Amino acid sequence: MFRRLAVAAAAGTTLLLAGCSSTQAGQATATPGPTVVPPGSPAPTEPPQPSRPAEPSEPAYSNWPLGEIVLPLRPDGLGEISATPRPLRDRRYPTEDLLPPPTDGLFVSSVGPVTPEIRERMGETYAEGCPVALADLSYVQVVFRGFDDAAHTGELVVATSEAEGIVSVFRALFRADFPIEEMRLPTTADLDALPTGDGNNTAAFVCRPTTGQTSGFSAHAYGLALDLNPFMNPYLKDDVVIPERASSYLDRDDLRPGMVEPDDLVVREFARIGWSWGGDFTTLKDYQHFSALDR
Repeated sequence: MFRRLAVAAAAGTTLLLAGCSSTQAGQATATPGPTVVPPGSPAPTEPPQPSRPAEPSEPAYSNWPLGEIVLPLRPDGLGEISATPRPLRDRRYPTEDLLPPPTDGLFVSSVGPVTPEIRERMGETYAEGCPVALADLSYVQVVFRGFDDAAHTGELVVATSEAEGIVSVFRALFRADFPIEEMRLPTTADLDALPTGDGNNTAAFVCRPTTGQTSGFSAHAYGLALDLNPFMNPYLKDDVVIPERASSYLDRDDLRPGMVEPDDLVVREFARIGWSWGGDFTTLKDYQHFSALDR
């Protein structure tokens, strides 16, 4: 996802039982004998039995092989814009836990510095010449609700000035059970990945230019922007869709889990901390994008 944006910028058990009964302690119960049928009488019929409730089942997950099928390249370096594969039109995947999930399933968060270990993991997403110092960025962990209905721990790097506000937004989204598929730090591997057009990582800081421009830094490069469920909330300008296989989600009237709507809880929560939504842009639509810089 982030490599694609950078390239575009450079180029322009519960068991349920039925029918059970009990008797009080000490109460005798009679044992019924065999039923006697007089000659010539019709054979008795079995009384109707209550139906057994359906066993709970695992939710149906999408079976598209994520990150495996590479798209042909366009002249601008993006992958060819492709129709959304059927398994991704109502996308749902379980979240892989890269960090320990909360043991009690409740919301927790932490805000701290970008340590040397975190900086190493960030790789080339931070480099000399970035418009913000590492000392002005914070490493944030928040709990989010996955499409598997479980609680997971996610991580972001954001501007220190915005860290507590961002935590408050994700607290509200967790309480509302808004689903998020993935939330991990982008790395050099993401920047170097060939385009498969099916990424869906919620992330914030990446030092890169503004999408579609050859100069000037994106708000992401300051830790002042965040992309939320990018596959469900794609970027659109002219013939460019990012992620490239997410075209089905351009139909904003076909509301599916993980999508952002005008004036919904997600938009209102980010607005509460002074962040705008890219779905309100006029020259393009960036439904995944929230920013403190109105760009």
